Amino acid sequence: MRIFEIVKENVNLREAAELYGIDVNRYGKALCPFHNDRHPSLYVADDHYYCFACGEHGDVIDFVGRLFQLSPYDAARKLMTDFHLSPDKPPSAAALHAKRIRTEAQQLMENERLCFSVLSDYARVLRDWKVRYAPQSPDAPVHARFMEACHKLDETEYYLDILCVGDSHERAEVVQQQMADGKLDRLRRRLEKIHKEELEDGYDTAGVA
Repeated sequence: MRIFEIVKENVNLREAAELYGIDVNRYGKALCPFHNDRHPSLYVADDHYYCFACGEHGDVIDFVGRLFQLSPYDAARKLMTDFHLSPDKPPSAAALHAKRIRTEAQQLMENERLCFSVLSDYARVLRDWKVRYAPQSPDAPVHARFMEACHKLDETEYYLDILCVGDSHERAEVVQQQMADGKLDRLRRRLEKIHKEELEDGYDTAGVA
């Protein structure tokens, strides 16, 4: 249906989220409105969203439908109204083409946001594991998750520091290194599985049982 195409081609999800009161930080993270989120777990990109805690995900129409409990069609109509779009006067082909084009700098910024989001989530998990799985006595067996936290936490925080305060070349190197060969995507999927297990076990990865 044309209304869905017009919305998806012309409404930036991050702009829509902010219009509806979601405070998105510079790294694309926000408190998820779909569960009781105490630490920013929602990643908001230009064309999709994903919550690392509850698993909610989708495009801008899914987001608005979920946020306001609307059907996809009604969510699209709301977006048409709120962003002053008209089905009778769709944007020109040139305007649509320009909207689809992302500059290299824009793509790098998007990749930086995703990289920071995944690594910050991983660091939070590692900090929790370092405490939760610490050996209770010198003779106690060492849990694999405690070992991973000891080995990976400093490295992960180092990369996060570069993404926060490094120059553009340093940040680009970290992003390239993390995204090479699907490494970041594998970590993201692993974190999804970890969070799902934590929720099923009734344990909050923020550190509250």
